[in-house]
Amino acid sequence: MHRDLLGQAFAAMRHDLRKTTLTMAGMAWGIATVVLLLAYGNGFGTAIENIFQSFGATAVGIFPGRTSQQAGGNKAGVQVRFTNDDIELLRNNVPLCRHVVRMSQKDSSVQNGNRTFTMPVMGMDASIQDIWNLDMGEGRFIDDADSGSHALVAVIGSEAKDKLFSGMPAVGEEIRINGVEFQVVGVVKPRMQEGDDDDNRTIYIPYNSMNVLKDNHYLDGIWMDSQGLDHDKLDQTVREALGAAHGFKPDDIRALQIFDAQKQLSQFGIISLALKVLLGFIGALTLGIGGVGLMNMMLVSVTQRTREIGVEKALGARRKDILFQFLAEAMAITAVGGALGIALSYVVSLSLGRLTFYSAMAKHAEAADIRLIVSPMILLVATGILAVVGVVSGMVPAMRAAGLDPIEALRYE
Repeated sequence: MHRDLLGQAFAAMRHDLRKTTLTMAGMAWGIATVVLLLAYGNGFGTAIENIFQSFGATAVGIFPGRTSQQAGGNKAGVQVRFTNDDIELLRNNVPLCRHVVRMSQKDSSVQNGNRTFTMPVMGMDASIQDIWNLDMGEGRFIDDADSGSHALVAVIGSEAKDKLFSGMPAVGEEIRINGVEFQVVGVVKPRMQEGDDDDNRTIYIPYNSMNVLKDNHYLDGIWMDSQGLDHDKLDQTVREALGAAHGFKPDDIRALQIFDAQKQLSQFGIISLALKVLLGFIGALTLGIGGVGLMNMMLVSVTQRTREIGVEKALGARRKDILFQFLAEAMAITAVGGALGIALSYVVSLSLGRLTFYSAMAKHAEAADIRLIVSPMILLVATGILAVVGVVSGMVPAMRAAGLDPIEALRYE
């Protein structure tokens, strides 16, 4: 029976091939629009994730500020200062945190031969490589042994290498930072960098070695890895622990500045989801226009085949037989148009390749541009929308055909 229905459907499609082709083109264009818009929304979300991944999507930065509330015997406006004791304090209070890293920074004069530049120098613990997702282009990163021995070694950014060495090998060479000699042990791969940001000009040295450049008794900041942790609870725990140690209230927002990359990413995730819903809605409307075309064509077909319907009913065809016959025709047109539309969407997505997004404002940011990736989930959603549009568009003409009076249909000229 199903084979007969399909045979009748394709025979009816061939009967008026021009009209059928135009209707299928409308359905193909509609489903291609749905797929491509959803793919764009998906690509936008992936681009945002890649931006955060490049800087460390699980990084949490904690920076000292000034108190804005009185606490105990302390007045407001007291400068909060971090020390090494705060590192142990956070490790004890956030035991599931994998890394807690000290940070000290200073803009310094960096020299190689007759080349001298002012560059940011950061004294860090070795685990910052995992937190900030620093990939090495050459050599190695600083390690715990370097910090323990106060080794005068440095890892330089890609742009710092270009400026200091002008294409010559850097690993194993000496540079002078504020007159102190450091040996270059590694070069970091280029990172996404907006405008004049210093990310690729940064010089990384062991935290304990920073004492040759400045007094590093007080920390300029602390970085943590928040992977697998509850971010709201982490924020509260950090403020309570450091508040108790430094004499400020946990709800004193200005006493601590906490940057949580994962929270930022979650906020962008909400925007990305809203964009996907909006684009899917626009695509569904476009496909709905194709569905209106299909409904119109099928209603014309019902009118043209009124006598045929009357003959079928006179020969014993039941109401549901006529209903399924015309619904099968509509679904066949929908299926063929949908297959062509999905094929078209693949061709367009492969042809367009990468759409400029973050690379328009940042260097080395090609990974954060938008790519139209047609995922299985997108195909599943688009097919579901297509099926609903096809059924709704085909049901109205099918019900009209099924409801025709056989005697009146036989009389129709």
